[in-house]
Amino acid sequence: MSGADTAEYRIARLRDRLASEDIAELGVRIEERGGVALYGTVSGAACRGEVLRIAREELAGLALHEDLVVAGSDAPTRQEELS
Repeated sequence: MSGADTAEYRIARLRDRLASEDIAELGVRIEERGGVALYGTVSGAACRGEVLRIAREELAGLALHEDLVVAGSDAPTRQEELS
């Protein structure tokens, strides 16, 4: 098995874990780009931390780049003005 095949296998395993474990995070995209890139929107800071922990476990030894955004779910602080 070549290095590329191994990386593809590890990425597939990461996708499976993110979808099937308690985290059930489907909003994260994973691509191989000079390493592995994780990007997308997650529901909270704890979720972001869990996604990164799982990714580091599965992709140990591979360059990991992440651009995960935490969705804002705070209540508005002022009234929205419509025109």
